[in-house]
Amino acid sequence: MFKLLKFMKKYTLESILGPLFKLLEASFELFVPLVIARMVDVGIANSDTGYIVKMALVLGALGIIGLFFSVTAQYFAAKAAVGFTTELRSRLYRHIQTLSWQDLDSLTQSQLITLMTSDMNQIQTGINLSLRLLLRSPFVVFGAMIMAFTIDVKSALIFAVAIPVLAAVVFSVILSCIPLYKKVQKKLGKVLLSVRENLSGVRVVRAFCKEKEEIERFEEEDLELNKIQRFTGKISAIMNPATLILINLATVWLIHRGALRVDSGNISRGELLALYNYMSQILVELIKLANLIVSITKFIACGNRINAVMETESSQTFPQELTAKRENDFALTFENVSFKYGSGASDSLTGLNFSVKKGETVGIIGGTGSGKTTLVNLIPRFYDATEGKVTVDGIDVRDYPADSLREKIGFARQKSVLFLGSVRDNLKWGNSDANDEALMQALKDAQALEIVEKKGGLDFEIEQGGRNLSGGQKQRLNVARALVRRPEILILDDSSSALDYATDARLRHAVAALDFNPTVFVVSQRVSSISHADKIIVLDDGEAVGIGTHDSLMESCQVYREIYDSQTGGEAK
Repeated sequence: MFKLLKFMKKYTLESILGPLFKLLEASFELFVPLVIARMVDVGIANSDTGYIVKMALVLGALGIIGLFFSVTAQYFAAKAAVGFTTELRSRLYRHIQTLSWQDLDSLTQSQLITLMTSDMNQIQTGINLSLRLLLRSPFVVFGAMIMAFTIDVKSALIFAVAIPVLAAVVFSVILSCIPLYKKVQKKLGKVLLSVRENLSGVRVVRAFCKEKEEIERFEEEDLELNKIQRFTGKISAIMNPATLILINLATVWLIHRGALRVDSGNISRGELLALYNYMSQILVELIKLANLIVSITKFIACGNRINAVMETESSQTFPQELTAKRENDFALTFENVSFKYGSGASDSLTGLNFSVKKGETVGIIGGTGSGKTTLVNLIPRFYDATEGKVTVDGIDVRDYPADSLREKIGFARQKSVLFLGSVRDNLKWGNSDANDEALMQALKDAQALEIVEKKGGLDFEIEQGGRNLSGGQKQRLNVARALVRRPEILILDDSSSALDYATDARLRHAVAALDFNPTVFVVSQRVSSISHADKIIVLDDGEAVGIGTHDSLMESCQVYREIYDSQTGGEAK
């Protein structure tokens, strides 16, 4: 957690001024019991109304000055806390963007959302309270004890005994709560994951009439969160009553001891009242300190979770400049490439060897789970090959800077992801400098122009996730976004699965006629979508069981022939 405090450098001045003004306010507060003692011992004892009024004005002045210092301290503390959290949230978001897909696979989306929202709010609250109270409360506690010793040493010994006992209780509760709050945040992440899954898949849930089961699953997870929160709450709740009991016992002891001292003439009634006020100040500050410590335990736990992600180094590194030399003249090659996800038991791809010339169209087909998407994910280096080498334009993809490599590639994924905004804004993700003419041409090539014109043109607003579009419409806009880039390598990862055969055929012909002549990779379950390809790669359980044209594979590859027969009913080619 403390490693994150480096982001407070911009707010060093505010972090100093906030506690400083709080200490000044506390200093004035410590003089209040002495003023009240003088009012009792001099003003009331002598029936001196003028002196009482004079002391009352002094109390008012102390209050006004203290209020000014308190408000000023609050301003600087809030500025530092909000600024620190803003900087930390921005750095965390940027760091997450640097992590590889393999790193993100190990971090759940719900966990990252919890870190960016709930955990950040806990940290902001903790920083704010710490700047205002972390120094002030101990200062008042020990200041009150010192002031008590200036009044009467024997009575003040009660303070010297009570404060260490109270500190022992407080810190015992702290040490017990920190690991419990970590568990609370983990359980909260699971609840958020359940909510996210249900909201994103609400149509599927209702289609299968699974509302009851999902409600029961959510209630079970919510109950687990409730149990750990209640248990943690019980532990942290011990602090306030324990401190109240101890401080009130100390107060009773002080009044009893003080009354005897007053009766014996060792101290005055005003001084006893001042001692009692100092004990009351200690009570109030310890309650504040107890609540502060509860908040601190929460924000330390949250900070440790955030720091763990911040210290996660990306498993991929990219050079700053492209210095490697071309090894061959192919647009793309796979040289004995194997790949395994994380700590998976077996390879998802095994021993792939093939090369592709510029402008060729490559079809990739195979059963579910055969490794089709995994193969194309290695081209833009979303993942690194476990073994072997992938080259683009004759250069190992690991030698490219990230931007240089991915600017060459246009990627349309099976799951179409569209963002809140206009059609124009979404298409410009492919090329931010593209003009409307280029956008309209990309829509035309992707067979989406008619759809967009009917909906109002490029200014048509797309809802979050493309909720106001059908599956086929989203896929075509997804392809259009990839085409806007005018890439050297175009990857269509089953991006026409929601299209009818006629539209799919028109899309294939449009891609084949593109004026910038890209090297095209088409991943599909349909033989008809890849039968025209210059080269077809047939995958089965991660292995290339056939590479060739449609005609040659029909003769030599049984897996391809079986796929063809299953889709055509065994009709002749």
